[in-house]
Amino acid sequence: MFSWNKKSMATLNWSHLESEEQLQAAIEESHDRPVVLFKHSTRCSISFMALDRMNGESALNEKDAGLYYLDLLKFRNLSNKIEELFEVRHESPQMIVLRNGVVVHHSSHGAIRPTTVLDLVA
Repeated sequence: MFSWNKKSMATLNWSHLESEEQLQAAIEESHDRPVVLFKHSTRCSISFMALDRMNGESALNEKDAGLYYLDLLKFRNLSNKIEELFEVRHESPQMIVLRNGVVVHHSSHGAIRPTTVLDLVA
């Protein structure tokens, strides 16, 4: 599990997304509950700000949705697969929300908001 360690904020328990098998499992999970795919660049300050916002600004938790973190620098091929499967142009950072195997929301950069996910799970 990925944990963003910053004392001043809450921390979500993100599952690392590192293989196509895990991606397929996340897609299957989206038939039972929403799934959030967070595509993060560890070299980008905007990406860190979006991750901070996801971790610290909401009541969102792993009971509400499956939470998956994709390190773009290590697993760019998996990001490309997501782009191919869902026809959502790659951006970084990027949040993609799945329900029933399809994209119900995607946003990038400053438009990434945990409240969006909360609205979708309500």
